[in-house]
Amino acid sequence: MKVGYVVLYVNDTDACVKFWTEQIGMTEKNRTQAGPFSVVKVGFENQDFAFELVPLALMEDNPDGLDLATPSIAFHVKDLNSTHATLVANGVQTTELGEHSGVASFAFSDNENRWFAITQG
Repeated sequence: MKVGYVVLYVNDTDACVKFWTEQIGMTEKNRTQAGPFSVVKVGFENQDFAFELVPLALMEDNPDGLDLATPSIAFHVKDLNSTHATLVANGVQTTELGEHSGVASFAFSDNENRWFAITQG
């Protein structure tokens, strides 16, 4: 398992992209549309790690009850099904395997009810 990206919930995606790229020196790695909203990954060109900038307005319904004031960490694993089975066997609270924005994933909770995403990668 490795850290893939950290989700930052933002009020103004374009302003945040400008900050991270123009002032910090990151590059825009990926941009996807979720309805009228842009979700953008930014990171340093020579690193896999990225920040995923997710508009707070997109999370209005917040079906997983995430604490949107706290960044969410996403891990990448080689075998999503095996990792899910291992965590369940270890007594970790997980969601079902599913797709979020076209990416196969699931989430797990730590002992303080913080949620972390796991994706294939």
